[in-house]
Amino acid sequence: MKKNSYWFVAAVLLGVLCCFVDASPGDSDPLYKTCVEQCKNTGCVGENCFQHCRFSSDGASADGKWYMQEPLYLRWKQWDCQSDCRYHCMLDREKERESLGSAPVKYHGKWPFKRVFGIQEPVSVAFSALNLAMQFHGWLSFFLLLCYKLPLRPESRKPYYEFSGLWHMYGLLAMNSWFWSAVFHSRDVDLTEKIDYSSAVALLGFSLILALLRTFNVRDEASRVMIAAPLVAFVTTHILYLNFYQLDYGWNMKVCVVMGVAQLLLWAVWAGVTRHPSRWKLWMVVVGGGLAMLLEIYDFPPYMGFVDAHALWHLTTIPLTYLWWSFIKDDAEFRTSDLVKKVK
Repeated sequence: MKKNSYWFVAAVLLGVLCCFVDASPGDSDPLYKTCVEQCKNTGCVGENCFQHCRFSSDGASADGKWYMQEPLYLRWKQWDCQSDCRYHCMLDREKERESLGSAPVKYHGKWPFKRVFGIQEPVSVAFSALNLAMQFHGWLSFFLLLCYKLPLRPESRKPYYEFSGLWHMYGLLAMNSWFWSAVFHSRDVDLTEKIDYSSAVALLGFSLILALLRTFNVRDEASRVMIAAPLVAFVTTHILYLNFYQLDYGWNMKVCVVMGVAQLLLWAVWAGVTRHPSRWKLWMVVVGGGLAMLLEIYDFPPYMGFVDAHALWHLTTIPLTYLWWSFIKDDAEFRTSDLVKKVK
């Protein structure tokens, strides 16, 4: 995700992502429902049987807690009887549908992905990890530029660039967001879902604040607080609402889309009126992010059970992130050069 026109677009994408619903054509299928119920009673789907679906007369697992029976690298995934039954019944139904020439359908709001080493969406996890690495690379190069390459204020030894602290906070929030994106796509449970959505909302909210401050060139601390305070209050309230009252996907989508579109407009207008030497990079991020958004709008099932539209969106954000951090560094050099000239 990302903060700029790209993040605005990414915000829209995240907003679309957050509108999953629980009822889907796949899990409404009577054959699928019957398969899941039979699996819960027998512990098997065809020839596949699951040791944590075997229960004693008192309802406890016959072999002790199921996670003590799994291989070590799978225990943290928290696969239980219901999730394994759903997964294998889904695969069986999709094989039947494919043999009849029917297209894949979603189950419980998700496409039928194939696990790899217990990971639900391995391609999305890999691309999220690459985005995390790209964010770290961008933030680290920005840090080194400010501290070791650009001149510092002689009286305080701090950077001339007035927005350095904000971009450091952005980098940390972006890395946090991509980390939890990787975790969420690895294993979708209530906890990982809420943390992933909360991290994305926090990132989008802060990116909106940053966009307002940078595009209007707000440098006075009191003015910054006045602009940021209501947005921080709203975002905090929204995150608390999602986590402790109701995880409302539709409302969360609207919030993310509004914050995303607002950022997109701010950066697009600013890129059109400013004489910034690197404004072309900003335009590329805006346009590229807008095109990438089409992958979220025109969703399609995973190819070979691994690569869907959302995974490809994660792929497109990798070069956009590199370009965005390149613009941020150029902005730091441009502002520093301008301020040094004024001091002299």
